[in-house]
Amino acid sequence: MNAWYLICFLSALAVLIAFTNQFILKMQTTIAITTGSVVISLLLIIAVKMLGDETALFITQVVSGIDFNQLLLKGMLGFLLFAGALEIDLTALKKQRWEITILVLFSTLVSTFMVGYLSYYIFALLNFPIPFIHCLLFGALISPTDPIAVLAIIKQMNAPKGISIQVEGESLFNDGVGLVIFTTIFAVAFYGTEASFNDIAELFLVDAIGGILFGLVIAVVGHFTIINCKDVNTRLLVTLTIPSAGFALANIWEISGALAMVTSGILLGNITRNKASERRGPDGTRYVKDFWHATDSFLNALLFLIIGMLIVTMPLSWEIIGFGLIMVPVVLFSRFISVGSPYLIFKRFRQYDKHSVKILTWGGLRGGLALAMAAAIPSDTVQIQGLDLHDIMVIITYVVVIFSIIVQGLTISPLIQKSIKAAEENAKNG
Repeated sequence: MNAWYLICFLSALAVLIAFTNQFILKMQTTIAITTGSVVISLLLIIAVKMLGDETALFITQVVSGIDFNQLLLKGMLGFLLFAGALEIDLTALKKQRWEITILVLFSTLVSTFMVGYLSYYIFALLNFPIPFIHCLLFGALISPTDPIAVLAIIKQMNAPKGISIQVEGESLFNDGVGLVIFTTIFAVAFYGTEASFNDIAELFLVDAIGGILFGLVIAVVGHFTIINCKDVNTRLLVTLTIPSAGFALANIWEISGALAMVTSGILLGNITRNKASERRGPDGTRYVKDFWHATDSFLNALLFLIIGMLIVTMPLSWEIIGFGLIMVPVVLFSRFISVGSPYLIFKRFRQYDKHSVKILTWGGLRGGLALAMAAAIPSDTVQIQGLDLHDIMVIITYVVVIFSIIVQGLTISPLIQKSIKAAEENAKNG
């Protein structure tokens, strides 16, 4: 059995878990699949280590052969971001553009340095000294919220429009900024390059701005093609070429494919869809919309099942798992400060939901992107007390991600319900 067959079987398993969840656990689908995958992974580990089961050992070997970094960052990410961006309301996004911009730029940077400094001192106190530059690297990979995880959970909870668009908009755009920060610190940590202002500015302009401009070009071409297509199947195929060929071309040109997909998805979902509906009727665009909604759900299910299965490939130790659990409050505290401080200024100009900061903090989920960046850290380059830095970072990141998706995802609903009630009361009083 090769990696492709494993992905096929995992896809079937993801659908089975989602179907069963409707009648038994009745959790949000992403949480149910992630939980199920962790349980399956633990059973595989027990089967290998305690029973010496050859089938379980074979499965773990195949899972370890999957290049998660390539699978997500160079493949699935384009489809997931494009599908998520198609659902974003451009009008609502414009109303929150300054808030989202500040959260994307300022909050991500502040969180990166807070996590870096706090983790550096905590590891030193625990007699497990990790160099500061590598702690900063962890801060860079764990600070951006994951659009895949956030959109999968927040969209299904019917949060008030204002807070929902902030969470969704920030999560879609801050991965591009976070990747620039991560790439810069990565170059300093492993290649010895200097992080000069000119180098950082050039990297940001080429990667981020280039990705946005390329997304605009794709959107213009896609818009013209789609509104002039008479056949609904051809319109669907045109949308498929954007997160496939378009995303691949952005990666080849070394610009942000993620931002290109978000930009093109938002424009096609708001402008092109309306224009095509006027010309061809609502049924033609509804077919495309339903397809991407189903694709989004399926790929999310597969992704989080793979994330859960990654644990079988890791050299686990209670010490590193403990470090991961310690990092959970560090990441949450940094998120709270980095998000809450801009709101002290925001509230001077506009009234917000009183639960906004809490929802943005607790709903700022981490997912596959953080794991992909952690997996990109080279192996056998830095040893800390006999342990590989790559393994340390991946396991700690995995613990934070699983806590984020399962614990935060399960407990975000009461906060959103409070926000909904507050919005309803404001509407009545208004």
